[in-house]
Amino acid sequence: MDNSVDDRLKVVTLRLGLVVPKRHARRSVTRTLVKAQIRAGVRRHLEHLVAGDWVIRLRAPIDRKQFPSARSEVLADLLRAEVDVLLGDAARRARRAVAQAIPAGVA
Repeated sequence: MDNSVDDRLKVVTLRLGLVVPKRHARRSVTRTLVKAQIRAGVRRHLEHLVAGDWVIRLRAPIDRKQFPSARSEVLADLLRAEVDVLLGDAARRARRAVAQAIPAGVA
């Protein structure tokens, strides 16, 4: 028999870590919105993402003058679009790295 118990227990998963610092999004409702948009984006792109540990971090502050409402639809749309671009690019890079790691003639 070729299928061992250990082989059946190997589950390929994608784990997600989110970092949304308070200094970049002062209001908790905004931080929650950012996290929700990232999780939704990961669900939308899940079939194209490589399994493993993914960490997504908010790098730039959200301008309170541009988005006075802590949870505006404009901000949600902007976040959704940015997350889609980010994850689409990340998925392409990850697939390219996996394809280059597989020796020719193996697949």
